[in-house]
Amino acid sequence: MSDRETDQILVERVQQGDKQAFGLLVAKYQRKLMRLVSRLVRDQAEAEDVVQEAFIKAYRALPGFRGDSAFYTWLYRIGINSAKNHLATRSKRPPTLTEFDNEEAESFDEGELLRDQNTPERILMSKEIGATVNAAIEALPEDLRNAIVLREIDGLSYDEIAMVMECPIGTVRSRIFRAREAIAEKLRPLLDTTPDRRW
Repeated sequence: MSDRETDQILVERVQQGDKQAFGLLVAKYQRKLMRLVSRLVRDQAEAEDVVQEAFIKAYRALPGFRGDSAFYTWLYRIGINSAKNHLATRSKRPPTLTEFDNEEAESFDEGELLRDQNTPERILMSKEIGATVNAAIEALPEDLRNAIVLREIDGLSYDEIAMVMECPIGTVRSRIFRAREAIAEKLRPLLDTTPDRRW
């Protein structure tokens, strides 16, 4: 049984009054939604509030959920809209880079390929690349940042991103392309690549 089918069964149980089924959906998607919201709302406590608010909105709206899209696509859309509303009411824009970002970038796993080659130079280069990518993502306009995060971090398909962002799939492709180009531009000095090579 696929994730979507499992979610649909849980949604139907919630619609029939089973509150524990909703608890299972929350447990399944809380971390993913928190990761998504944290990209928009930089304050940890505020992001937690937004995630909680998104789940409350989802719970209240579930009686009208028809299953035209996957549950998590629908939930992510609610999460993004809740984060945008939160930022608008607080008149805040997410900062481009915080100390948390630097710490997060430094804790990137160097990966399987570097396991046997963890020289100090490679570790430093990996940290620099991680910090540069993170800073580049944070510096992107919101629509590009959301698209690239949904694609590269959350692993959503182009169709799912189009549903979450409520825009045509061509727009999603364009945003992801532009985001990748912007990130590649920031990485070129570190990787000594020419402009005609993306990575």
